[in-house]
Amino acid sequence: MKSNYDILVVGGGPAGALAAKTAAEAGHSVCLIEKRPAIGTPVRCAEGIGKELLKEFIEPDERWISADLQRARIIAPNGATISLDQSRAGNEVGYILDRKVFDRELVWRAAEAGSDVFVKTRAVAPIMENGAVKGAKVISAGKAMDVSADLVIAADGVESKFARWAGLNTTVPLGEMMSCVQYLMTDIPIDPVSTDFYLGREIAPEGYLWVFPKGDRTANVGIGISGRQSRDGTRARDYLDRFVAEHFPGGKIIEHIVGGVSICRPLPCTVADGLMVAGDAARVVDPITGGGIFNAMFTGRMAGQVGSECVSAGTCTKDALMKYDEAWRASYMGKTLERNYKVKDYFITLDDAKLNDLAGSLANINMEEFKVSTLIMELIKRNPKMLLELRALKNSIA
Repeated sequence: MKSNYDILVVGGGPAGALAAKTAAEAGHSVCLIEKRPAIGTPVRCAEGIGKELLKEFIEPDERWISADLQRARIIAPNGATISLDQSRAGNEVGYILDRKVFDRELVWRAAEAGSDVFVKTRAVAPIMENGAVKGAKVISAGKAMDVSADLVIAADGVESKFARWAGLNTTVPLGEMMSCVQYLMTDIPIDPVSTDFYLGREIAPEGYLWVFPKGDRTANVGIGISGRQSRDGTRARDYLDRFVAEHFPGGKIIEHIVGGVSICRPLPCTVADGLMVAGDAARVVDPITGGGIFNAMFTGRMAGQVGSECVSAGTCTKDALMKYDEAWRASYMGKTLERNYKVKDYFITLDDAKLNDLAGSLANINMEEFKVSTLIMELIKRNPKMLLELRALKNSIA
């Protein structure tokens, strides 16, 4: 590892990989560091992404696609099932990835573009000069060293320690941190081409439970519940274990993953002098679904583009880097995040009776494509008693 680079990327997930690849392709010296000993592990993700969203960045490859989906199903508390085939489900139907292979592919492409890549290398503090980030103190395979850089892109996940050390407030309110548990299960009866979402206070309070196929009898079976609902006897794993005992009593658990997913608004500002923040570290996970792969790649690529421009211009001040913050917020992705945050704030208040009513309405909705905005507008039309509750929401997404 050299002691000086144009751009240092902290984190080897999709955001970091796209940032590093983009900056290296622009001709800059780039170093990507990942604290874990291997890219792509552990997999703290349900691994789903919409087909068209993925194709914006990379052509699908069967080596890292576990399932090619044809439909999505929503299961209400009373057991009613709404099935959406891929002609209507839009980005809710797509691929289930093998993140262990997919993430490595992204990092390999960053390396092929010219980035230096180092695993088992942890950033332990930013190098600060006159209030600006100028690199990082790292420990690589047990050896401490300083790595200076004109720009650091923090893509270090939901923990986002680097941005916090650099002075940004990255705190996630307890009620907006989902407590998540996922089992990779095999020898279970599933629909291998359907993603299933289970709703209900008794199933997953203020969240949902998912079954995402990864083969004929293999699936990611996981749950996310609000941190407010997590206590002895009602933790995420308790709900998941009860579901598994009822639905997959003969299944075998071959992986067990736990973690948190932020469903808060994005960071108030994702840049500082010499610093950009991307992906989960920037809090750009979708507040409704908890999905973050596309948003991570989107912000990572944009950080690489704007960061490269600023490095070339010789100025990586906060003012110069604000082009990145403003651009992603003004994008379709940024607007969707804000809208879905408002939708999420409404839906987490619903009891099972209202969820069942909504499911009944949804079953009769004929939409050309399943979109959150269209869904809400249609639900308002079919549930007049909810109009007052949803009026502010309707105005915000119209």
